[in-house]
Amino acid sequence: MTPRKPNSALRKVARVFLSNGKKVNAYIPGMGHNSLQKHSVVLIRGGRVKDLPGMKYHIVRGKFDLVPLMLRENARSKYGGKCFKRAKF
Repeated sequence: MTPRKPNSALRKVARVFLSNGKKVNAYIPGMGHNSLQKHSVVLIRGGRVKDLPGMKYHIVRGKFDLVPLMLRENARSKYGGKCFKRAKF
């Protein structure tokens, strides 16, 4: 998905089917690799993405089928482990 003016990029999004029967779009945070496929199970949280219209949810990294960010150096609890060497899976 592409963001609103004046930004330009390709933001990673996923169409998620919720357990209550609704379908929503959710943003995949963090740079790089994600291994989501058609029937992957993910955990979503609230929180909009400012430059993507209609995007009200984030997918939580490191839960269920979405892999954590492997080479992140700083602590980011919602996006993955502290560092690949010290991350506990």
